[in-house]
Amino acid sequence: MPTPTRADRRFTYEDFLLFPNDGQRHEIIDGEHYVTPSPVIRHQELVGRLHLAIAAHLEARPSVGEVFLSPLDVVFSHCDVVEPDLLFVAATQRDIIGEKNVQGAPALVIEVLSPGTRRRDQGIKRELFERTGVREYWHVDPDKDQVHVYRRADDGAGFARGLAIGTDLETPLLPGFSLSLKRLFARRR
Repeated sequence: MPTPTRADRRFTYEDFLLFPNDGQRHEIIDGEHYVTPSPVIRHQELVGRLHLAIAAHLEARPSVGEVFLSPLDVVFSHCDVVEPDLLFVAATQRDIIGEKNVQGAPALVIEVLSPGTRRRDQGIKRELFERTGVREYWHVDPDKDQVHVYRRADDGAGFARGLAIGTDLETPLLPGFSLSLKRLFARRR
């Protein structure tokens, strides 16, 4: 839920820097402040598996780019600062990696849906990623064991319709990368 604010007040990155380090995820989207509690175990399992798979793939191909794990601020604008679960910065855009944050649109953003973030991740965050130039956005649905991929249309104007991935997760952003959805969504014993 957005933090109540005066109608004429939009939060900025300077405000963001003053938010408490309280173990919750603070984000600003279009000047609105959002707070998300710490994630649950299932969420962290999926984020961990995705990070390990992508990082292992990139270890053998460092010239492709870098993957980052939350919490890490991505500053899209003065009034848009988010902390995606995972993000990939392609080698051609390494100049957006700063000392403290990423400043600009990563090539790939990944969010694992949770009850507290599902609507935001599927709605205003997808819209933010689309309008700011993210090339691909995945939202991982642990309730349905599905990954929806939003890939920038060929004309670059916006995301093509979200595709539900069948058996393996692949992307042209990470040549040769493939992750079995069965392996990704495997349940703990």
